[in-house]
Amino acid sequence: MNAQSPTDAIERLLARRRALEARSAAIVGLTERLRALRSWQARRLARTYDDLRRDPRYTQAVEFFLNDLYGPQDFSRRDQELSRAITPLRRALPAALLELLLKAIELDVLTVELDHGMLEHLPEHPPSDATYALAYRALGRAAARQRQLALTVSIGADLERLVRHRWIGLALRAAHRPARAAGFGVLQQFLERGFTAFRHMENARPLLEAIRERETHLMEALLQGDPAAGGLLAPRTAVNA
Repeated sequence: MNAQSPTDAIERLLARRRALEARSAAIVGLTERLRALRSWQARRLARTYDDLRRDPRYTQAVEFFLNDLYGPQDFSRRDQELSRAITPLRRALPAALLELLLKAIELDVLTVELDHGMLEHLPEHPPSDATYALAYRALGRAAARQRQLALTVSIGADLERLVRHRWIGLALRAAHRPARAAGFGVLQQFLERGFTAFRHMENARPLLEAIRERETHLMEALLQGDPAAGGLLAPRTAVNA
């Protein structure tokens, strides 16, 4: 994506997202199965990061990751707003925030594509630890999984860097009412929640390293068919700052 502008890249990603939505609508029961899979994955993530979620230093940031990046809810409204807002955003947003949006949309699209692939290897009923592990290995796509994790950590690192610039926070607050009035409220709230979550942390590095380590360990265990992979879903001990 380095050869194209952020707005061009966003438009291409949104086209991929619309194709996925069309496929979901065309196949009977697919939307419900996707929702069940995303709900299962959200519960898994909540278990894996329960210790960090209960640590006041990281609570808001973990909630942002679980709800705004990996939540079971449908992000299509946010994507629709972004599609309509590309031109005004290009003029109004700092380049760093536009790049952040690009990564968030790429993460969403990549996650949905992987979820579609998972359903090809999962039974009709909701996934269990065992069926999920089998489907994960059968799908493979290690490079896509690695990209998914890299985007997650990169979004966190970008937010940590952006909150150090007071003027970006002021710009977000100034844009709150105009964004809502223009019909971009969901998109604006996404940016505000991410900014607020990371502003409360003095140092995000322990959290981001914990995410990288845990997800890499689980990914490798699942791809290799390690029978102990299920144990990696259990709650962890608190991370040290």
